[in-house]
Amino acid sequence: MSPLFALVDVNNFYVSCERVFQPKLEEVPMVVLSNNDGCAVARSAEVKALGVKMGTPWFQMQELAKKHGIQAYSSNYTLYGDMSSRVVQVLKAFTPNLEVYSIDESFLQVETVLKQYQDTIELGTKIKQQVKDTTGLPVCVGIGASKTLAKLANHLAKKHKQFAGVCDVNAMAKPELYQWMSETPAAEVWGVGRQIAKKLTAQNIHSVFDLLQASPQAMRQQFGVVMERLCYELRGTSCVELEEVAPAKQQIIASRSFGKLVTSQAELAQSVATHVARAAEKLRVQNSTTSALTVFIQTNPFKQYEPQHHQSITIPLPDPSDNTLTLTNAALAGLKQIYKPNFRYKKAGVILNLISDKPTVQQSLFEDIESKGKSAHLMKAMDQINTRFGNAVLRSAAAGTNNTKQEWQMKSGNKSPNYTTQWDELPVAR
Repeated sequence: MSPLFALVDVNNFYVSCERVFQPKLEEVPMVVLSNNDGCAVARSAEVKALGVKMGTPWFQMQELAKKHGIQAYSSNYTLYGDMSSRVVQVLKAFTPNLEVYSIDESFLQVETVLKQYQDTIELGTKIKQQVKDTTGLPVCVGIGASKTLAKLANHLAKKHKQFAGVCDVNAMAKPELYQWMSETPAAEVWGVGRQIAKKLTAQNIHSVFDLLQASPQAMRQQFGVVMERLCYELRGTSCVELEEVAPAKQQIIASRSFGKLVTSQAELAQSVATHVARAAEKLRVQNSTTSALTVFIQTNPFKQYEPQHHQSITIPLPDPSDNTLTLTNAALAGLKQIYKPNFRYKKAGVILNLISDKPTVQQSLFEDIESKGKSAHLMKAMDQINTRFGNAVLRSAAAGTNNTKQEWQMKSGNKSPNYTTQWDELPVAR
């Protein structure tokens, strides 16, 4: 049986998450802003129609916002992450063969479940409706014989209303498919970046259909094996398999720009400890340990008239660890070495390096097994409490307490409540 893929993509994901809990925002032009309310990282269809580009700074949109009533919301990553998980749970009810590609996209392999439906359009429509009924989020479904064709089909489903949000290029007659490919720029193909698109244009390859006709071997010579696979995928030969289990990250970075410039070591220490806790949680989720961590601090490079100080240090650990307290102690020791007074710092962060799979880590001859067991139990209890009662309810003292004024935290001037993860922020029905 030939493979058949479906790509399910939530429309304007961040914006749609906000609208689920605030229906009054439907059809209202709105943007979701990046960290510290800097620039637009999500735009509603209404804002896109006004010509606002992705990444446009919010301060540059002020006049347009006043004229058209554009609403701006701060990023609420806790809400978006939880809503993404809920969408994935709905999709798993259709097939266990699923790859979570990004926070708003998932690939499904569906050839084995088709017999339950009249055709692929019925399946796609059922997926679309089930996600909407369960989560309130609108999705489009693209179906094709390869992941690249499924991506293309999803693009068509989004851009052209006649598909009603579900498009199967595999079921199209060849003349119809080639017509759609001719009307779609090659830059829209999954894996074709801006620079490659420019090189393709120079070779008179403008549309998806032009790329389809190109020799895969010639594309490999010029762009490498990935482009060769892409050409075969456009022809309906599946070369990119489903990644049902996400590979463990080999490096974990936790970092944020500050809401205000920071000068004191104490405030830097709070932010570094907070980043360590976040990175350590991710480390434990993928059942890994780290043997070294890097701490970095930096001033604002755009304020060139101010003294600049960008410094980092890597701290090796005597034994691989996933313990938040162990990693925090190492990070703060590193911070103490690189911190210099009389500088106004804009950003700090940590990087976990030399990550290994926990079950395969070589144990030390003199390792304290009892102490290691207590550490594992402590971290497990900490994660369970934070999962149940809210992020960072239980944390190291170095990260500060609820009573500690943390002006270094990033700006979130208009952040929506954590409707789905905090008991005291549940939506209220009147």
